[in-house]
Amino acid sequence: MAQAHHDSAQTDRRQLIVSGAAVVAAAALPKKAGAAASALAPATALLTATTAFLATLEPDKRKAASFAWNGPEWNGWNYFGVGGFIKPGLRLEQMSAPQKAAAWTLLSTVFSPAGIEKTKTVMLLQDILAASGNGAGQRSSERFSFAVFGVPAAAGSWGLRLEGHHLTQSISVRDGQIVSVTPSSFSAIPNRVTSGRYAGLVTLKDEETLARRLLGDLNTQRQARARLADSQIYNILSYAGRERGNTQKAGLAAAELGSAQRDLLWQLIDTYAVDYLAPPLAAAQNARVRAGDREAVHFAWYGANTPERGFGYRLIADGFVIEMASVDSEAQHLHTIYHDLGNVLGRTA
Repeated sequence: MAQAHHDSAQTDRRQLIVSGAAVVAAAALPKKAGAAASALAPATALLTATTAFLATLEPDKRKAASFAWNGPEWNGWNYFGVGGFIKPGLRLEQMSAPQKAAAWTLLSTVFSPAGIEKTKTVMLLQDILAASGNGAGQRSSERFSFAVFGVPAAAGSWGLRLEGHHLTQSISVRDGQIVSVTPSSFSAIPNRVTSGRYAGLVTLKDEETLARRLLGDLNTQRQARARLADSQIYNILSYAGRERGNTQKAGLAAAELGSAQRDLLWQLIDTYAVDYLAPPLAAAQNARVRAGDREAVHFAWYGANTPERGFGYRLIADGFVIEMASVDSEAQHLHTIYHDLGNVLGRTA
């Protein structure tokens, strides 16, 4: 019953977003692939909450949380284990209780309740790993950094990032408008918790299940066109500095899909690009990801389609790239990324 209620709520939410997208579409759509994308939503609430968060910080903490706009820290996003578990910014573990509350209030101006829950689940996995002896003393659900880039203001460019191991979320603002919500990654290890207090927890359920269903629903010939390799890819291809470096369409075009298969494709895209965001940002994102040639969105698969075995896929469109890769052979260590190609880190080129 609870699952049925959840599915119904998701359907209602998607219908609401689609309806809202019609209103904001004219303002939200990029003109062509890779072109400068216009505003997604006003940044008024985000600016207010960011200013309030910074005001709670002592000078040393404010300094730790503050970086130049468009500098090396902004451009060097990294949610991998490479470089360690500590990312640039002020970590939750360094904040007082009121400061943590202000940080979560800040994030809730752009994330939906489901997005906040997903964020906290990715963080929780660090505690689960540490308790199992993997990275004990290094991992923590509070070892995630909030960072502000540039000077938050009604004019000019600035940004916000939340980052830690297996999580990176970047929000770019230009002249009082949110212009990009990528790079965005909710990644996981272990994706399926098999024992202990949290047994049964699956972090990236839709990201895996929808993609496997889509491939499994294709006939043999179309599966062959979608599958680019018999082995999995072991990491995402579009990392920092290469956000637009792997945009050549490959795999199976949406034009070759049936209506039910297209619905699965767009449910999968919305999982990455829309569902974790708060309206009206979600509605604008819905419009943006549908702005290019929808028939030309390509679905590319790597590896077998066997539950709990390594796999990977990519979704390549005029305006975005989405990737998932299994770092291991059991599909427990999953990396994901979503890039808005029209506004990479707030840059239009």
